[in-house]
Amino acid sequence: MRILLAIATYFAYIFIIFMYSIKLKKYLRLPLHLRTEVYPVIPGDQTPKERSYYEDPDWWTRPQRHHLLQRVWFLFSDYFLLREYFRRDRSYWLFLYPWHIGFILIIIFHILCFFGALASLLGIPVAAGSPSIFGNAIYGLTLAAGVISFISGLFGSIGILIKRLTDKGLRNYATPQNYFTYILLLAVFLSGLYSWYFDPVFSVYRNFWKGLITFKPIDVEPATASHILLFAFLLIYLPFTRSLHYITRLFGFLLIRWDDKPNLRGSVLEKKVDEMLNLKISWNGPHVKPDLTWKEIASEAIVREKKQVSK
Repeated sequence: MRILLAIATYFAYIFIIFMYSIKLKKYLRLPLHLRTEVYPVIPGDQTPKERSYYEDPDWWTRPQRHHLLQRVWFLFSDYFLLREYFRRDRSYWLFLYPWHIGFILIIIFHILCFFGALASLLGIPVAAGSPSIFGNAIYGLTLAAGVISFISGLFGSIGILIKRLTDKGLRNYATPQNYFTYILLLAVFLSGLYSWYFDPVFSVYRNFWKGLITFKPIDVEPATASHILLFAFLLIYLPFTRSLHYITRLFGFLLIRWDDKPNLRGSVLEKKVDEMLNLKISWNGPHVKPDLTWKEIASEAIVREKKQVSK
């Protein structure tokens, strides 16, 4: 059993890092976004008389106004408070929020267990009342992250599953994969709570990680083993879900919604735009000729417009 647990854990962590790296590389190589479609309004950057400084035709000639603290607060409220869900549907937020917090904390919990095991191998006691401040902090944070994650995640998983099944508006937009994800996470949180009952300070799980780090796997009791296997399966499953939005949402704000760099002559942005304009169109339509570049089509449109004006 210990060999199975070790292989599953090694593979799960390597697999998720590999798959997420591929996806992130793919996203970062996507073409430039069209600002006219997004029309970003940066929090705190608009003036009292304007909805957005983009409404000023000469905005790009003036110094850009960026309010770092307001941006940080906006990101924090979006990631950790789910502000928009709270504003639009509080009954849904009541279950969605603890579900998200449980998911975030369970990732933190497993990371803390790894560092706790590493600290133990380095001779730092990880326990209550440890003479080491670091060891004491790791112990307390691991315990808090694990217990809060299991309880809040379990509550959220049950609630959000019921909410999705009973609310017609939400049910119409739910896919079979959504329900499978809810049930899988429910099982992960429940197995974590079950393992905590038999291992109140998570010392068994830290010892398991010590065995992985030293390549000397150990046996663990069934409760902890069930959680290890379920969490490993969750890590393998995550790259096939929308879970990457925890990272891509950050890109969405920084590289799309809040990207207000002006397209100045000779700039890097101008070079990227020129590269995009020289791409050939691979589809056909009444208003589009295939095998032409976007620049050629735009030039033809300008010529037609001038002819119409001259008439």
